[in-house]
This record gives sequence, structure tokens and C-alpha cells, in this order.
Amino acid sequence: MTDATASQRRLQIAIIGAGLTGLALAERLRNCGHEITVLERDGKIGGLATWHDYGDFHWDRFYHVILPSDGHLLGFIRDIGLAGDLRWNRTLTGFYVDRSFHSMSSGLDFLRFPPVSLLGKLRLAFTILYCARIKDWRRLEQIKVTDWLYRLCGRATYEKIWRPLLLAKLGDNYERVSAVFIWTYIKRMFSARDRSTQKEQLGYVRGGYKTVLQRIEERIREAGGRIRTGVRVHRIEPAIEGGLQVDCDGQLERYDKVIFTGPTNILQAVASNQLCRFEQPHGAGVEYLGVICMVLVSERPLVPYYVVNIADPRVPFTGIIGMSNLVAGENTAGLHLTFLPKYVHSDDPLLRAPEEQLRELFVNGLRVMFPQFESIGVRTMHLNRAVKVQPLQTLSYSRLVPKVSTAHKDFFVLNTSQFAANTLNNNEVIRAVDDFLRVHGGALTAAGERSGARSESARGHAQEVA
Repeated sequence: MTDATASQRRLQIAIIGAGLTGLALAERLRNCGHEITVLERDGKIGGLATWHDYGDFHWDRFYHVILPSDGHLLGFIRDIGLAGDLRWNRTLTGFYVDRSFHSMSSGLDFLRFPPVSLLGKLRLAFTILYCARIKDWRRLEQIKVTDWLYRLCGRATYEKIWRPLLLAKLGDNYERVSAVFIWTYIKRMFSARDRSTQKEQLGYVRGGYKTVLQRIEERIREAGGRIRTGVRVHRIEPAIEGGLQVDCDGQLERYDKVIFTGPTNILQAVASNQLCRFEQPHGAGVEYLGVICMVLVSERPLVPYYVVNIADPRVPFTGIIGMSNLVAGENTAGLHLTFLPKYVHSDDPLLRAPEEQLRELFVNGLRVMFPQFESIGVRTMHLNRAVKVQPLQTLSYSRLVPKVSTAHKDFFVLNTSQFAANTLNNNEVIRAVDDFLRVHGGALTAAGERSGARSESARGHAQEVA
């Protein structure tokens, strides 16, 4: 059957994965004139963006924030009718080093920061400004982040600031990561400062990502699309009669087009060699970081900051995210919500450790920083885990990334491993979806631009797919 003939009939399109990537794709394609089916192995939609029941309220399972520069995400929120639910606040940033808290919320705070000398501060400021202006990220792929930071900042600043942060963020893997990792992180956070006020402005959607995800689900179903949860995909192969054959829990289903949005290791396990080929130099593959995140619900705030960066090897978690210093109390039943994340390699046994062991580890870390932390009136503690959070950006990482277009014309891959030059966040997810549809949308829609499959936001971004 020719492409012209296929475009005249109703196609069956499967999107594998109901994380934000898969759901945003289904939302963008919901009016394309074809039948959209989203397949998700978990019992709930959302993936890393999903929500959690904290007892008196629901909020995000892991911490998320919106920056003023998140144009793709803000456009998507507007497109699904939630612009009126956006909220913005000025937030504060803290730093914990040498067993003391220091504010890092202004230029004056930075100048007063005692652990680093004046020369070290100048070199640190230069590094941040220089990093924010780099355009050619590919050359950074060949440089270890440790070597790069050491050379730019000097030994004292590296040992006092950067090394503890890298160790906390990446664990023992930090020495294998390229300079692209810190470049993407600095570039994004540098853009958090509102240019009109030069103050850090951060945002969220009222009700959290539960509001966003449920709105997407409603719109997909209203347009006749289907979202099936609790379904495991075991195999994807070319179908004899054309299109693709998907094994869903032993039931063979045929689709004209399939878009895979899950982690690369799962892709390699379920996709036949006729669909995908991977370039893996020296036998390497895409590695992932996982996260263990303790969440405190308390009557009083733990810290006055939205984020506290921690440079103390005695503390097991990466930082402190004081979510309630950003989010209004109406979202959390008047209680305070604090996230304590710890990032480890996806193969780390700690990700599968008993909850009692992890709770003791985190509580001991809290007592290092706050000997009387129970005085904040802790109501509940929750432990959330995710095995595949973000790819580990090792040297020459972009060579490991699976291509969007595969060996089969009806099979596509769009996942977070393709974020070779960007930090993982929800704005980059929507950017990737918009770019994907700009390039490949014609193969998935019945009438091109007339179908309404792509919004003005999706059409407005003309960046090349990574």
C-alpha cells in the first residue's frame, strides 16, 4: 500500500509509554483523524511526572518546577487550557557547606559566601557566565566534567563546591561524565532569573502535575483516543501484512505506526533487529541514573529556601527541595512539603533496599544537618523510587543515542536518552515532542496541517530533532 493510499484511511497508531512524552504526543495527535492508543505498563499515567497521595493532599511524586524560559512547556500548558492555573513566586536558594547554611539568592549573598575566596568567587562567576554562553556543546563531550571544572575554577573552588555537588548528584559515576552534564545544568538554572526583575522566578500549575496529566487524559479520550494502563509490551516486530505487530501480554495487536517512548534498555529488549540498530562503541550502551526520594510532610518548614545545595559528604541526599516555599498552602492542605533526593546508578542495590534501611539512612542525614528536625512537626514520611530517571552523559554520549527514524518506516523512537545536549526536564520533553512532529508529523496525520494535529506552539518551533 502506498503512503498516499494509507493517508486516505483511518490508521491505527500506538504510542508505547504514558509518561509525559507519550501523553504529549497523543495530545498533539488527538485530532489527526486516526485512532490513537497509548499503552502503559504501570497502573497510573504520568511516569516521572505522576502524582502521589500524601494523605491530606495529592502532589507530584518527584519535584518539578517551571522556569520563565520554559517556552515549550508554557505553550503546551496554554494549549490544553491551563494557563489560568499557572502560579509564579520569587524563591530563595541556599547552600550547606562546612556545617553551616548560607543564602545564595543574590549577588550580595554570593560576595559574602565565606567558604570561597574572592579569587575563587571570580573564577566561579566566570565559569557560570562562560558556561551559559557556550553554543558548541559537542566539544564538551570529549572532556571529563572533573577536568573541565578543575581547570576553570581552580583546585580550592572545585574541591569546596563542585566535587561534593557532583558526588551527591551522580554518586561514584561523576568521574565518567562529560562536561556537557554541568553545561546543561548551569544553562537551564541561569535562565531562571527573570530578565525584567533580575530575581529568581519559579512557577507551577495549581494542583501540580496531577492537574496537567488529568487534563491531557480527558482531552485524549474526548477525541476518541485510548489509554490502556497495566499493559506490558513484550515484543514489537514487522507485520507480514504491513505495519507492526505488538505483543501485549501475549495478545498480538497490529498497528500501522508505533512510537516508542520508554527507556533505551527496554527498547532493545522488545524491538526486533529489523526495527532498530544501535551504535555502541566499545560495547557500551546508554546508562541511567535512578533516584530515591524521601518526602517529608510537616507542620512547619524545614528550611526557608526552595532549594538547598549540599556540599557535605556526610549527608546522603543531593539537596533539599522546600516545595512549600514555592507552592501556596492551598495545594498541600496548609502543610509543608520537602523533597530529599538521592541519585544513584540504576544498577545500584540501594534502589532495591528495604524501606526501613533507606528511612534510617535519610533520617540520619537529616540529623547531621538538623539535630532536632522532628521539631518541625513531621506528620508523615514517604519514600519514592524510580530506576530510570535520566541518562548518564558519559564521554561521547551522543554516539549512543538511538535515532528517531529507525530501520522500519513505521516505527519511531522518542525518549529521554536523545537529550544529548539538554538536561532532563519537562520543558525539554515538550520541545522534543514538538520537534518530532515538525519532522515526522506528516507521516502520522491524514491531512497534514489541515488535520489540526499540531498546535501553533508545535508549528512555531523549527529546531532540528536531535
